[in-house]
Amino acid sequence: MAMAWIWTGMTAVSLLFAAATGNLSALGGAAMDGARAAVELCVSMAGVVCLWTGVMEVMERSGLSAKLACAFRPLLKRLLPRASRDEETLSALSANLSANLLGLGGAATPLGIRAARAMARGCGGVASDELCLLVVLNTASIQLFPTTLAGVRAALGAADPFDILPAVWLTSFVSVAAGLLAAKLFSRIWRDRT
Repeated sequence: MAMAWIWTGMTAVSLLFAAATGNLSALGGAAMDGARAAVELCVSMAGVVCLWTGVMEVMERSGLSAKLACAFRPLLKRLLPRASRDEETLSALSANLSANLLGLGGAATPLGIRAARAMARGCGGVASDELCLLVVLNTASIQLFPTTLAGVRAALGAADPFDILPAVWLTSFVSVAAGLLAAKLFSRIWRDRT
């Protein structure tokens, strides 16, 4: 709801300012150019999303996704011990982490939601430390292949869309480490207060 007010306000201010300065035709042209560029970007991104969703499907059918998820289970059991007791939740968590590593946020989101719903059962409406940690891990996920970002770069004419890999690896690792540290720290502070 707040975003609707923000967008409405921005549009109204733009229209008023354009009318006051006599630039209504320039505003209309800019709006049409922006809409055209948005559609072009969406169409080019659709191809990238289809490609990597297909790759994820091939990985799923070949069993590679299950093997990758199996490799993460020891780490997830250590990070989220209560959630990993339920096989369905652990499976969703592992698949979510695998999709995030491949930069497939669209595929990772439903898996993360499924895991979060399972983890929220019995919490009484208050998020557990592990549920908060899941949100942190999803928000600051480590990406081996930032496919969505590379797709945007390719659509905008980058010569080598994946030349950012070292920077992505470093920043995503640092963000996950900082997120885990902050989550553990705030969990301990909260526990000490109650």
